[in-house]
Amino acid sequence: MGTGLENAFIQHLQDHRGVVLKVCRIYSDDRDDFDDLFQEIILQLWKSYSSFRGESLVSTWMYRVALNTAITSLRKRKRRPDQHSLQAFHHNQAEVPDDRIDRVYAQELQRAIQALNKFDRAVLMLYLEEKSYGEMAQILDISENYIGVKLTRIRNKLKELLTP
Repeated sequence: MGTGLENAFIQHLQDHRGVVLKVCRIYSDDRDDFDDLFQEIILQLWKSYSSFRGESLVSTWMYRVALNTAITSLRKRKRRPDQHSLQAFHHNQAEVPDDRIDRVYAQELQRAIQALNKFDRAVLMLYLEEKSYGEMAQILDISENYIGVKLTRIRNKLKELLTP
């Protein structure tokens, strides 16, 4: 049986697992990156759990740790040489085009989001999570006014990327 600290940590993870999954989805290029990032975020959450003082919501703290870990991981990935997944080589089998309109737009939107810088992706993710400007400011450690400015710029950038 785990200690009280371990049990509380596990309960928080179960209650707020979606936070970690969303960050991993936004900052991962493929399943392997997703799995690696998920593990790294859980490790960083555990390492910093004993220093969590409860001055903010658990979900706010988890977002902050998860986003910082994801951004650091992204920097490390960009520095290492290209590695090609074996899955990319489907033994020369042709891919079947997926031209359903809902998937085409979802793919275009996903590419546009990936084209945003890492900080803008974090702001957008929190916005899509329907976090208030106050919560977003606390998670990202910036002012509420700057959140509004960033969201306007992000909307404009997405329009630019999605407009033919």
